[in-house]
Amino acid sequence: MTVTGHTPAPTVEPGSAVETRLLDRVFKLRELAILAVLLLMIAVTQADNGEFLSAQGVKDLLLNATILVLVASGQALVVITRNVDLSVGSVLGLTAFAAGDFLHGGGNALVAVLLAVALGIGCGLLNGALVSLGRVPALVVTLGTLYIVRGADSIWVGARQITASDLPDAFTDFGSGGLSAVPYLALIALAVLVATAYYLRNFGGGRELYALGSNPEAARLAGIPVRRRVLAAYVACGALTGLAGALYLARFGNVDSSTGSGYELTVVSAVVVGGVAFTGGSGSVYGAALGALLLTTVGSVLPALGVSSVWVLAINGVLLVLAIAVDRIVALRVARALKKRAVQTRRDLRHD
Repeated sequence: MTVTGHTPAPTVEPGSAVETRLLDRVFKLRELAILAVLLLMIAVTQADNGEFLSAQGVKDLLLNATILVLVASGQALVVITRNVDLSVGSVLGLTAFAAGDFLHGGGNALVAVLLAVALGIGCGLLNGALVSLGRVPALVVTLGTLYIVRGADSIWVGARQITASDLPDAFTDFGSGGLSAVPYLALIALAVLVATAYYLRNFGGGRELYALGSNPEAARLAGIPVRRRVLAAYVACGALTGLAGALYLARFGNVDSSTGSGYELTVVSAVVVGGVAFTGGSGSVYGAALGALLLTTVGSVLPALGVSSVWVLAINGVLLVLAIAVDRIVALRVARALKKRAVQTRRDLRHD
């Protein structure tokens, strides 16, 4: 008896998986492009101003980026899930003042940091619960909590102000100290960044954030606990913002009711410029950190070149618009590529 063998049909990858991989490649290239632009900008500035990359200059660059890197890393987790947190500026100000008020009362520095982180977690839990459990759009929820937290902060703080003289010397010394040209705060930010990136890459919960950001309905059908993951992303964002608030206090030693005002726009800009797709499912915290470093370096480069610092906001805006335009162009090209691939696959199947 003759057995007729059947050639198995080629396995067809789901479009979303192919799209995600293509986007990841593009955004990795974009991260390299950002790094190249950053290095070129620093090299040009150093050629014009020989003191720019002195030990103190490098230390200032890293210190300026530290706070933004931490908050942008937390924001990246939220944006990857196709959401956003606009309350981070208000939470930063609230947690910074809470830590300062505790230290001014004679509290322990480590406890003050933990207090700021816990307060940030509480704010993240509120945002996450409203978005994931209440199913309220993230933009509406976090815009509301932005004003709620800012209002509560203004009522609590009033005309009071925490200055460096109100804080322990060891705390402010830690905020400005470091190992040669590398600040302690930058080392903390680097450790948090590496740990967050490792979680996203190697743990199921991290990979699920990308899955639900790429296609929330497909993720739900696949059994991914979408609400729990969104809630976790907001809690992590709140925790990192709280940590950033405490480090902001150590870095600047000066906090009042206006601290962090408008900071959320800078954070979102850093994340988007760094290649984290605002439509979710693509990007990395390393890209967000590069975006943060690029934006803060622009603020240092312009004065070093003798250019007025009033151009910083305009340049940041241009970078944001360019990043969004690139995202849109990439999405359209990927969609066309997938469409051609699907047509070719159907033709191959018919021929088989």
